[in-house]
Amino acid sequence: MDIDIGARLRSLRAQYGLSQRELAKRAGVTNGTISMIEQNRSSPSVGSLKKVLDGFPIPMSDFFASDFSSRRKIFYSKEELTRISEGKIEYKQVGRDLTGKALQVLHETYPPGADTGRNMLSHQGEEAGIIIKGKLEITVGAERKVLKAGDAFYFESHHPHRFKCIGDETAVVVSACTPASF
Repeated sequence: MDIDIGARLRSLRAQYGLSQRELAKRAGVTNGTISMIEQNRSSPSVGSLKKVLDGFPIPMSDFFASDFSSRRKIFYSKEELTRISEGKIEYKQVGRDLTGKALQVLHETYPPGADTGRNMLSHQGEEAGIIIKGKLEITVGAERKVLKAGDAFYFESHHPHRFKCIGDETAVVVSACTPASF
């Protein structure tokens, strides 16, 4: 079975939103090298391919195992959202594989009394969301506020934070974070 390394590299580069020149700069090779590989006019050695893939970065095993087809999924039915949690709080993600994506979008459901835990969360990036239903108490650093349907939040995620459903109604939130790291 022949593997079209050029097409795979071109699709991967497109998913990351990089030009040939940007990838070449990241990888420490010439943009002519990237062009030749993508056109299948040059068959890179394992070492050369590894150097190019370090520009993303992506392990060589993922390069050969993952589907980098240029056709991207744009629309998702509610059945196609990917559940990424276990336990009381349900997190459903738009899209399955976020490799190379900058943004993660979630549909979050908090039953009455559910919270993200006693310990505050903290990570790099930013988070934003809109309360669709119910009430959610959000703590960011020393600030705490109960938000209701229609209210929204936006904060830098390196600040310690936590979420808790308040009241007898399930809270539903649509949120986004960057980078895609949840």
